[in-house]
Amino acid sequence: MTPLAPAACVRAPGGLRVIDAHGHLGRWGAFAIPDGSAAGLVAMMDRCGVATACVSHLLAVGPDARAGNELLLKALAAHPGRLLGYAVHNPHDPEAAPRLRELLAVPGVIGVKLHPEVHELALDDPAYTPAFEAAADHGRVVLAHSEHGSRWSDAPRFVTVASRHPGVPLLMGHSGLFPQGYGPAAEAAARCPSLVLETCGSRMTARHLTRLVAEVGADRIAFGSDAVFLDLRIGLGRVLLADLPENDREQVLHGTMAALLSRATG
Repeated sequence: MTPLAPAACVRAPGGLRVIDAHGHLGRWGAFAIPDGSAAGLVAMMDRCGVATACVSHLLAVGPDARAGNELLLKALAAHPGRLLGYAVHNPHDPEAAPRLRELLAVPGVIGVKLHPEVHELALDDPAYTPAFEAAADHGRVVLAHSEHGSRWSDAPRFVTVASRHPGVPLLMGHSGLFPQGYGPAAEAAARCPSLVLETCGSRMTARHLTRLVAEVGADRIAFGSDAVFLDLRIGLGRVLLADLPENDREQVLHGTMAALLSRATG
């Protein structure tokens, strides 16, 4: 794995260290992304004091996982230590499983990205099992999109797969996405020690975040921005302005994801 050391000097306001657990590169149809480049994201990270961003490529999430994952590898090589990568697994591609294992062996690739909504396949479908098995064998993290009320990615499906694969750190992207989903997300995290909530989404507020920290603990929540899909500054701002003890803020912004990366990479 590419070490985090090159970015160690980058600090957020107040001297806080920051790891963004959920970011992207590229473009998305019918959605305004002013700059989807790796260089643009790193420049924004410099402005905000974000040391490291863990990203997938939107081309891989969407129409072409193979090409998008290749673009991801180029970005990781161009920005070692600043960008770490999630390889997207498309369960409909018959060659996805062996290719994923190759990708997880590349320096800087720290996990797997799953998007049940885009793939229209429930997270607990057996077709995703090879991705969890590859993550387990390589000691990597899985980040999956979650969405309250969805037949593909609601909280109970996270409980199912976390129970099947307890040794794989599982990030619940968006923590249910909608405010009415934050409670079920917290309940799922309470049931599954390997499940970690993540903060990104346009509906998440500082008040919601404060409540989640009170319910599940800061060590079970990781900061994510959803950049470049969403604005990194907004995602970071809600954590910086939340009514949290400073040690909890540090844990959300850095400690939780640092622990996952350490655990996932040995």
